[in-house]
Parts: sequence; C-alpha cells; structure tokens
Amino acid sequence: MSLFFIVIMMLGWAASWYYRSPAILYGFVFFSILMNIFSYWFSDKIVLSMSGAKEITRNAYFDLWNAVENLSITAGLPMPKVYVIDDPAPNAFATGRDKEHSAVAVTTGLLGMMERNELEGVIAHELSHVGNKDILLQTVVVILVGFVTLLADFFIRSTFWGGGRDRDEKGSGFIIIIGIILSILAPLFAHLIQLAISRKREFLADASGALLTRYPEGLASALEKISGYKGGMKTANRATAHMFIANPFGPAGFKGKASTLFMTHPPVGQRIKALREMA
Repeated sequence: MSLFFIVIMMLGWAASWYYRSPAILYGFVFFSILMNIFSYWFSDKIVLSMSGAKEITRNAYFDLWNAVENLSITAGLPMPKVYVIDDPAPNAFATGRDKEHSAVAVTTGLLGMMERNELEGVIAHELSHVGNKDILLQTVVVILVGFVTLLADFFIRSTFWGGGRDRDEKGSGFIIIIGIILSILAPLFAHLIQLAISRKREFLADASGALLTRYPEGLASALEKISGYKGGMKTANRATAHMFIANPFGPAGFKGKASTLFMTHPPVGQRIKALREMA
C-alpha cells in the first residue's frame, strides 16, 4: 500500500514540475485520500452492482443460507449478507469494508454444480477473506490501481499536447522523458502489485478455509470443478476479477511460466496440491 502512494506521489511530482504548479501535487494527495474514503464506504455496493448480484432470503436458498450461517458461527464472524448472481459459470467472491459489513456472493452455476462439502469449502474460503480482512485490502487496491492508471494517462496526453514547461529549458527534456517513462510504467507496476497481493491472499484463504471446515478435500474438489468449466462469466470485469475464487474469464488463453506473472489467481494446480498436502 505504501508503494502505491509512492507511485502516486512520483506521478504528482512529475506533473507539478511539468506544469510549474505545486498545487497539482497537493491535488494528487487529496484526491488519493478521497478515493480511499469513498472506496472504504461504498466498495461493496459498487462491486455487487457491477456483478449483478441479488440479495437472497433463507427460504429461497435454504442450503446456501445454512452453509453461510453455520460456517460464520464456526469462524466466529457475524453472518454476512448473502447474494446470488444469475450466471452459469461457477464462481464466488466476498466483499465489504469489515466483518460487520460484509457480503458473500455465489453464482447459480456454482450452486448447481457443487456437492454440499464442496459448497462449504467455497463458502469457508470466502469467509476466510472476511476474517483475514482481505475484502477491504482488495477493494482499496482496485481503486488505487484505477487511480494510478488515470493519472498516468492524463500526464502522457498532456505532455504530448503541450501546455507545460518549455522543452528548450535546460534539463527539461530529460525530466520530460523520465516523466513519460514513469507514466507508462506506473500502471503496469500498479497492476503487478495488485496481482501479487491477490495471489498471496488466495493461498492464505485456501488454507484458512480448509482449517475452518477441517476438510481440505472439499475445497480442492470444488476448485477442480470450477477450473474444468470452460466458459467465462457474463458479468466478468477486469477491475474486480481478482476478488473471485477463480478467474471469472475462464481458463487462460496461453500457458507458461511467464504468463503467471499477469494472472489474477495462483495456478489452480498449485492451490489443489497445497490443499491435498494439508489433508
């Protein structure tokens, strides 16, 4: 998180130097704080709306409701709100700002595909994200990555269209080049940080979920079924992809060690192996 703010400050400094206005740097700081406050209070509503999730009642989805309720009690967590997404692709995610204001959403495809112990494994994984405070971290990261990308795009465009320092000024050409390079690389670095955080937290949630159910095979079997589904979600969004238990876009279109650098989730094979080693 500190690294994100350093990147933002570097972008702000480059823009303020180019336009000869320290106010721009102050604006970057203010806006970044504002974005964090906004994401803290409204992140769950935004993500649920983007995903087309609908809140359910106990009578409508009795087994799902009971699984969430029982595992919440076992984990010592307040029961989150429960949502269902009308989508044939099996997937799930948790969101919210803290354990008192959290939500778990699953797709209709997941409900139709999972056995009871597999569904409990998925729910335990998502509740572990709540207990481990990942839901807030993941949302703030989404906002910051978007913020860095927007600022970098603004700086690149303004540099090429002019309006800043005289290019003939001593040393200005070098600084402008540095600013352009920084603006190009900043979104990439921010995205890689997002993915690295996401992958670490997925491994932790797998382990925590397996300890919660005392049955790692349930989650391992669920991940096998989810990864075997070839299609993607209808409501898949790259901004929120890392929040799901599995890649909402379906199996990756290319393989190899280099490709794992840009994956929102750890390779499913590694996750399943780690769970079965726990068993």
